[in-house]
Amino acid sequence: MKTPIVNFLRAYADRDGGRLHMPGHKGRGSFGWEAWDITEIHGADDLSHPRGIILESENNATRLFGSRHSFYLTGGSSQGIKTMVHLAAQRRSGGAILAGRNAHKAFLHSCGLLGLEPVWMQPPGSSLCGCPITPQTLEDSICQAREPLCAVYVTSPDYLGGMLDIRGLARTAHRHGLALLVDNAHGAYLSLFPDRHPICQGADLCCDSAHKTLPVLTGGAYVHVGKEAADWDDEAVRAAAGIYGSSSPSYLTLCSLDQCNRLLERELPELAEKTMARVAALAAKLPIPNLSAEPWKLTLDCAAVGADGESVTARLRQWGAEPEYADKDHVVLMFTPYNEEGDYQAVEAALAEVSPAAARSPGPVPAPGERAMTVRQAMLLPQEQIPVRESPGRICGAAPVSCPPAIAVVAPGERVTPAAAEYMAGLGISRIAVVR
Repeated sequence: MKTPIVNFLRAYADRDGGRLHMPGHKGRGSFGWEAWDITEIHGADDLSHPRGIILESENNATRLFGSRHSFYLTGGSSQGIKTMVHLAAQRRSGGAILAGRNAHKAFLHSCGLLGLEPVWMQPPGSSLCGCPITPQTLEDSICQAREPLCAVYVTSPDYLGGMLDIRGLARTAHRHGLALLVDNAHGAYLSLFPDRHPICQGADLCCDSAHKTLPVLTGGAYVHVGKEAADWDDEAVRAAAGIYGSSSPSYLTLCSLDQCNRLLERELPELAEKTMARVAALAAKLPIPNLSAEPWKLTLDCAAVGADGESVTARLRQWGAEPEYADKDHVVLMFTPYNEEGDYQAVEAALAEVSPAAARSPGPVPAPGERAMTVRQAMLLPQEQIPVRESPGRICGAAPVSCPPAIAVVAPGERVTPAAAEYMAGLGISRIAVVR
């Protein structure tokens, strides 16, 4: 498979000509990558209106992912989420979007910008990061909705490795004339396994953070349009993505997306299976159960053995292993083919013995509070920061989150409940923005 962006950047760097264009370093500097860091010069194409090397590279990705078209992004899945929600709002005039409560904060930001109201699905068994939505949950939620809906939005895989029945959800959504949007930020690598990627399971729109699980620089992402999606021509998708992205995208990031195509075609399919087997072998040796349904992720269920996730994380760090995410109940470890054997050995050694701890989680995630105003109103009104323990009764102005996992306990426009304030305090959130 050709790598047109890589080839262009290499040739331009080797030319060593006069750079009378942006960026200011002129291809020179101490980092070593400056010669490849360019802008939209002649022959470099334009991500907003690609006709040359970027479009050729995207076409390669499209074949690999099995989409109608796969669009490159350099603003991560945050840009992809906003693009998807924007397209859904254009498709239908409904002022609400049905969504799993474990949505990333970028979803709330897009709702506020577009004037959409989220109608939440939070079935039994939900946590801050997990929302086990089934086709029946979706069917019931659609039938119970009191206002017109423009789309269905879910997260799969979620931060803890939970995976939804995308095929069943797609059938249910389509039966009601709704598009299914999937935040697949953690699952770009699922394209390496037959029929595991959401775009192959019936999703209409899907965004991936390529950089989370593939060998791509941070910010590299995709928006995929499903082959059976009824709307959204290429121009509409690019226009929406352009609203939420820079007009000066990183060519280093585009270069890494381009190079990743070759790796996805050649070496990664075999390495994917080996990595899955190695992760499974590690999971079988650990004294803490694994909750993740993902093949490359371990979610250690510390609560199941009476351990504290933060103490387990401290043990891992003593052995030189840094987890992706940890709370009092869970520790999330993300592996790819580029982890070395020493990484697996460090985890096994660090967790050979796990001691029970008194620290416990703050309990089940609280139900949404009363909606006092729209997301948009709350986001745009004047706000003030106050201690979270003083917030019950106040209206949330901005999503109070840490990243990871960047999921809000209280959404903008909702009135903070005592249970929500206590839960946030248990997560270590000390202050919250509320409407004045």
